[in-house]
Amino acid sequence: MGFIKDFTWGVATASYQIEGAWNVDEKELSVWDEFAHTEGAIEDGQTGDVACDFYNRYEEDILLMKNLGVNAYRFSISPTRILSLDGSVNLKGVEFYNKVINLCLKYKIEPYVTLYHWDLPVSIQKGGGFLNRELIVGFFENYASVVAKYFGDRVKNFITFNEPFSFISNGHVYGRHAPGLKLDKKDTLNVIHNFLLSHGTIVKVLRKRVRNAKIGISTSSWVACPVTEDLADVEVARKDYFSLNVESPSECVSIYCDPIYLGDYPKEYYQEFKDILPEIKRGDMQLISQKTDFLGHNIYTGYKIGKAGKVNVFPNALGNAVTDIGWEFMPESLYWGVKFLFERYNLPVFVTENGVSMASVISKNGKVRDDARIDYMTPYLKELMRASDNGVDVRGYFYWSFCDNFEWACGYRARFGLVYIDYKTQQRIPKNSYFWYKKVIKTNGKSL
Repeated sequence: MGFIKDFTWGVATASYQIEGAWNVDEKELSVWDEFAHTEGAIEDGQTGDVACDFYNRYEEDILLMKNLGVNAYRFSISPTRILSLDGSVNLKGVEFYNKVINLCLKYKIEPYVTLYHWDLPVSIQKGGGFLNRELIVGFFENYASVVAKYFGDRVKNFITFNEPFSFISNGHVYGRHAPGLKLDKKDTLNVIHNFLLSHGTIVKVLRKRVRNAKIGISTSSWVACPVTEDLADVEVARKDYFSLNVESPSECVSIYCDPIYLGDYPKEYYQEFKDILPEIKRGDMQLISQKTDFLGHNIYTGYKIGKAGKVNVFPNALGNAVTDIGWEFMPESLYWGVKFLFERYNLPVFVTENGVSMASVISKNGKVRDDARIDYMTPYLKELMRASDNGVDVRGYFYWSFCDNFEWACGYRARFGLVYIDYKTQQRIPKNSYFWYKKVIKTNGKSL
């Protein structure tokens, strides 16, 4: 059987991680521009000031995507590039994204635009950011209206937010990412609620202003994988996957997905947090649960669980248990993740990120051999195909990432790309995995 005939094969990137040009053409500062310049925040004091210089090299990169054979490119728009400090439109930033969009369409690559991939304007953060309900919702309403006005005639696929799990946990609870906050549980619940309201507001604006828009969100998680496929183990994994994390509420699937797709927080939410609940006004849940067209989810790994509880299992398929940033090799996480999400929320599923960080070196012949990435990714995609064969409505897959990039707190050490970036020269070199993925795309997965 395999993947559906019109399966979406894509690659993904994010604005701050690749664009560079952090202070040109009247771009405003984002929380990441500020955070990356904070002493000790990023490995080796690195920043995204230049990154992959996509702002000046987008034509070269999109041509590489065309040659790769992808039919979709997921990228994010930075609000700091298209909105000025007073909320007015920066036409220089609009022009840049128009050039990116138009070139993609010229090459028959469908743009999937992410509105928020963590680069909130510093000015909004100083006003309270996600802790300020009125400010943050109003900001996203204005921002979505600008995106709709200037890009909605050509862009039809939108992702409201990328990984609330990550930007709330790492950025607002543990202080590892921008804006570097360490909030208590009560404030964290307020951030989550205000994020959800912002998501719903974006959906409402795009639905009204963009004809034939297809709208979703990219959530993320470490997937609960049953130790065996015995029904009892599967049910334990399913229950644990959607259970409420009382100690760390920002780190669970259901606190984000249940309000969006089922119309309310999990029942336990109101019981466990009754003394610190955010203000939930009349109409909030209706706004949050605006109709979406697909469910996007980013999946890299998971954990094993069964009747006996959580277990430590380190498969040694490659002789290595983990990637170079410590994520465990667990290809079945792609199967169980999309399966559990589809069964609970009953929407078409896109894997909006999946990939692996591995060391990459240029060999004497000038090529970049990353055969371990191919060995790693092949079983992952086979597991996704298994899900499709077993009735999960899987519509697309985006490899993270198209090229090596600034990987947040890891700086430039972690290399996820299909294309090698020499950061000293900005030379692009397609890795062996680039040509492997090209074949996977061309055969719609049959080469796996």
